[in-house]
Amino acid sequence: MMKNEANVERLDEMRRLLDAARRVVVFTGAGISTESGIPDFRSPGTGIWNKVKPIEFQDFIASPEVRRESWRRRFGGERKMESAKPNNGHKAVAKLVEQGKAIAVVTQNVDNLFQDAGVPDEQVVELHGNASYAKCLSCGLRYELADLEQQFQRMGEVAPCSRCGGIIKSATISFGQAMPEEAMRRAQDFTEQCDLMLTMGSTLLVYPAAAFPEHCKRRGGTLVILNREPTPLDGMADLELISPEDLPPPERSSFAARTAEKLEPVPEPYLNRRASRTHRSMMPPSFTRSSAMPWMKQACGWGCS
Repeated sequence: MMKNEANVERLDEMRRLLDAARRVVVFTGAGISTESGIPDFRSPGTGIWNKVKPIEFQDFIASPEVRRESWRRRFGGERKMESAKPNNGHKAVAKLVEQGKAIAVVTQNVDNLFQDAGVPDEQVVELHGNASYAKCLSCGLRYELADLEQQFQRMGEVAPCSRCGGIIKSATISFGQAMPEEAMRRAQDFTEQCDLMLTMGSTLLVYPAAAFPEHCKRRGGTLVILNREPTPLDGMADLELISPEDLPPPERSSFAARTAEKLEPVPEPYLNRRASRTHRSMMPPSFTRSSAMPWMKQACGWGCS
């Protein structure tokens, strides 16, 4: 069988799985936004954490100087996230939601691009928060970044909350910060409802977020993984689609979009299915509906921002 024929066959399988599904949840990581000009966190050479050390949540809380450094980073540099626009992948996911095929987007992304693409707020679950605004860590009062930037430029710091005196922080989840309980609960609910989870652009390495695709499969759902590199969950996936690093950016973006939309095949991506790969779960063997949320709460020290 010719390579392109094999690609067509596997994309046909993708279409079949999506057509058969009634309640799809799309789970995404930073990889879906790289075509919008936002670097991911871990890619060798280009990942954010390869260039700058992340600020731990406890350090942010304990040190005014660390908080100033955090705001310097936020209001300096290239600020690619602020100018980013939804790419074909975001728009394709929004179309799946609009058509009623997808019931929700559970995302590790903090860039607000799914909402910008048209996905309603109530159908987006942001596991790692949102970088487009800030809030008080004590009372939850929302602050717009433009106002905080003016204050920072004028005073060299961001003042405490005007309502309660608490510390103001960008509305993202930092390393060491507890995961948002309401978002985790909603993600769990959508995972319980779905019969197919499509993961896109996630390494599936960061827990507890990566627990949701695994739980979908363990409870009998279909799991489809679309990523540029292998993931720890590939062995349990019903279908994995891998687009190589050297695929030109327009074709990578088209690959993600057309796969999500169930459209025609794209030029020569490398697709691989490894159903026989040994899977070593990072989840407890007893991970069930009743035990899922307590385990996730225990793991809430994990963050990714």
